[in-house]
Amino acid sequence: MDWGNVTAEDLIDALREVDWSSPPRPLSEFFSRFTVPRSYAKWNSRLKCNLYYYRTNYFIMITLILGLGFLRRPVAILAGILTALSIAFLNDSFAGTFSEKVTRTVRQFSPHLAAKMRPPLTPVIRGRPSAKRSIHICGRPRWVFVLLFSSVSFILWYVSCGLLTVLWALAIGLLATILHASFRTPNLKARLNTFREEFRAVWRNYSEL
Repeated sequence: MDWGNVTAEDLIDALREVDWSSPPRPLSEFFSRFTVPRSYAKWNSRLKCNLYYYRTNYFIMITLILGLGFLRRPVAILAGILTALSIAFLNDSFAGTFSEKVTRTVRQFSPHLAAKMRPPLTPVIRGRPSAKRSIHICGRPRWVFVLLFSSVSFILWYVSCGLLTVLWALAIGLLATILHASFRTPNLKARLNTFREEFRAVWRNYSEL
């Protein structure tokens, strides 16, 4: 895959649709080899490739940096968890998995309530969905949970007086992510994994036709 031709919008769409349930890459691989990119084109391609390949590692790293910044502020830690969830809900795979696990847990106590938490069915015309299937969480549109969790987390940030701290921690986490993605040399395993996930995405789209 030529990452130099991938736009930022394409990268964001790929991160939104990709399966985030995959475990993080081993630390021995994450901190394996670092080199300086020889040109802007090489740096641009390397940055996008590493952001996609090490996405789970970067998410965990930023979460840990945010957590270290609020060890003495439990309210801020709760706000950080809600903020991380509101961001994670933007990913299709995470939102679907979260909704399925919550519905399965509720079904053990109240099958009637669990039935109401099912996502609405998409009409099918001539064997194909009439519209693109929207993502639902516990029977509600995804944006409801994103807006709710974001609003509650913002209130908790304000109450804990940790808004400035989270901005500094988030800046440090993003800077560490960009530095690692810029100097970590993409290996053959990363490229092969990209091709494999691209094939799965194409096959998934073909099977839905």
